[in-house]
Order: sequence, then C-alpha cells, then structure tokens
Amino acid sequence: MPVIDLTRIRAVVFDTDGVVTDTARVHAAAWKRVFDTFLRGRAAPFDIRDDYLAYVDGRPRLDGVRVFLASRGITLPEGHPGDAPGAPTVRGLAAAKDRFFLTEVERHGVAAYPGTVALLRELRRRGCRSGLVSASRNCRRLVAAAGVIHMFDTVVDGEDAARLGLPGKPDPALFLEAARRLGGSPAVTAVIEDALPGIEAGRRGGFGLVVAVDRSGAGGAALLERGADLVVADLGELSVTGRVPVGTS
Repeated sequence: MPVIDLTRIRAVVFDTDGVVTDTARVHAAAWKRVFDTFLRGRAAPFDIRDDYLAYVDGRPRLDGVRVFLASRGITLPEGHPGDAPGAPTVRGLAAAKDRFFLTEVERHGVAAYPGTVALLRELRRRGCRSGLVSASRNCRRLVAAAGVIHMFDTVVDGEDAARLGLPGKPDPALFLEAARRLGGSPAVTAVIEDALPGIEAGRRGGFGLVVAVDRSGAGGAALLERGADLVVADLGELSVTGRVPVGTS
C-alpha cells in the first residue's frame, strides 16, 4: 500500500482542482466551450481529454490560453484586464472561461473528494501540517464552499501569486511558498498533484515525496515519467505512518 511516512515527511502540500475538489471536469468543460467557439473555422477543436491535460491543466489561466493556442499555431494579443469575456485576446478568452466556470459552480456546487478529506483528517490527527496550492484566484472561495478550508494550515493561491510575483507551474514557486509557510524544507515536504505541470514542479522543487492522483487510470506512465514517486487513483489508497501527537491514539 502506498504510504506517507511522517518520520521523514513533516508537511504535505495539496493541489486543489482534481485533488481536493471535484472541479477538474468543470474546468475542462469550460475550456472546451471557450476554445471551440473561438476556433470554429480556424483550427481543430479542443480535445477535452488530451488538450486539457497537455496544455491547460495545472497552469495559470492566462498561461493555459497562450500554451494551448500555440499548439494550434495561433498567437493573440494579450489584451487588457477589462477585456470583455470572449474578446479575441488572451485576457478575453481567459475571462470567458472564468465566467463559465463560476456559473457552473454556482449552479451545481462544489464537492471535496471523500478520500482526500479522510487523508487530511488522518494527517491532522498525527500532527502533520497541510497546505493548499492553486493558481486560481477563486481557490479560497471554492474550497470554502466545499467545506474543507479549515483543514489547511495555509493556502497559496492566484491572489498570492500575483502579489508575490510567483510564476505558475511547472515552476515550483507556489509549492515552495507553501512549504516555507508550513515551516519545512522541500526535502521533508510532500506534494500531491494530478496534473503533469504540477508533478514536474514538485520534482524540480526538490520535494521529498511527489504523489500523483490519476483518477482516470490512464495517465500513470506519464505522471511517473514526469517525476511522481507514487501514483494512486484516489487518496483513500494512501496510508499514513509515523507521528501521533501526545495524548492521542
């Protein structure tokens, strides 16, 4: 059974979408709607599986627009923060994606994965601190709606990234900031991710354990190749050994 050994791991940092909250599918649907509308008559449509995983999953929203369009040989002007959703600019397409995503979340709500919640509870019971990382500026809102934000000792999100000038994944800056706040070096911190750029960030950051979540069961080889130490279909498969605070059992 895959194990997090708390004799050598002092803190655990979780990615958000697809790891903590069941929102990755909503992100993918939002990207498809926006890109397919824009690409009509220009290039092949957005593939909700391959294109999502290769170009946008785990990246900041603006980077996702740039990287995916580059895969189709398209370059757009950056635009401005006030661009209308759907305008033919990087910021316009990003705004359209954000609007559709939030509409779907408000309509259907947000859920946390039970296996993740169980792992968080076990880590806390054993005295291990946990952090949450996301490139999204909506992170705190979504995790609070899922009812689990109180289970994290720190959150590093898109607002922090903008304020601190932290680059997005596959750069490890977000994970490194979370580890710093948790008081541990990367070498004694675990990262849990489901996206290839996030796995690469964990490896590049020198983290002591990089756990990949592969809910589809189809991406394990790529996740291992990018740098994952373990691949699980759900965090309920992980067991935890090691520290237990004094006075508990």
